[in-house]
Amino acid sequence: MTAIMAPKAHPLPGPRGDLSAAVVDLLRGTPGRAAPRPGPVDPFGDDLLLALHTCYELHYYGFTDVDPGWEWDTGLLGLRAAMEQLLSNALRDELPGGTDLEAELEQLLVTPLDARGPSRFLLDRGEWWQMREYLVHRSLYHHKEADPYAWAIPRLRGQAKASLVAVEFDEFGGGRGERVHARLYADLMAAAGLNPDYLHYVNVIPAPMFALMDTISLFGLHRSLRGALVGHFAAVEISSPPGAQRMVEALRRLDADPACSLFYREHVEADAVHEQVMRRDVIGDLLAQEPELTESVVFGIQATNLLEDRFADHVLSCWEAGRSSLRDGAPGPATPGD
Repeated sequence: MTAIMAPKAHPLPGPRGDLSAAVVDLLRGTPGRAAPRPGPVDPFGDDLLLALHTCYELHYYGFTDVDPGWEWDTGLLGLRAAMEQLLSNALRDELPGGTDLEAELEQLLVTPLDARGPSRFLLDRGEWWQMREYLVHRSLYHHKEADPYAWAIPRLRGQAKASLVAVEFDEFGGGRGERVHARLYADLMAAAGLNPDYLHYVNVIPAPMFALMDTISLFGLHRSLRGALVGHFAAVEISSPPGAQRMVEALRRLDADPACSLFYREHVEADAVHEQVMRRDVIGDLLAQEPELTESVVFGIQATNLLEDRFADHVLSCWEAGRSSLRDGAPGPATPGD
């Protein structure tokens, strides 16, 4: 089944608090209007993370009926900077930091025998409605998958640049539009009976996945965080193959449409190669040129692991209690092929 995913502007999201409501209201007007300042707000809560997502989306496909001039509006950028500082400070407060990059990279390659996470749950005992929920959560990232990493390209030099572009070339389908990973994910969602449209499920995805996606955009949009962006990208590429293989097997166990597994099969094969490229040719060359970025690369890896763990904890705690992990229970129980 091939989905027609149109990565185009979509409506503004529904607010989740005073801050996100203020941002949505602001964007309904004309650029130049005074932007609010964030008051006391949970840096990992729905309100701030949705407000940040809304600001970041102006740098991707934007929103229907929102003036494109908002993308570089100085008042809105000031508000975004204040929100970014809250998120960045909260991340740094939670992480050990440091410069032991080799230890961080080695840890990414370790898959404990008692590994716990959504893909393991889905493989061992997940039901189809839980699989569909997981696909909805991940759509926030996979609808953009390779896009934010492209911001690193003009900020790298030499082998690091060439190798990152080589990985991105694979992510973007090797020059074939129907093989772009975001397109493959849309096809996966359609085959699972879900809506494949770009960010269709934004209003039902809860904070943990927004925290991860906002952090990637934060790293991508700031040159000073290029090391963290590379660290995040490496963490994803290095740790991806085992989880992708579990998803292939889980989809098979649940008797899903065979078209559902193509996206994950692609990642089992491609990311096994990307792991070495990212580790040796991107990170290795980058730090040979700019060793002072070591701490930033470590920060990117640690932030990714922290936010992935928080996402996993949220999803598993809901599923183990027999309830939905989405905000309103959508898309609900269904059988494969529905």
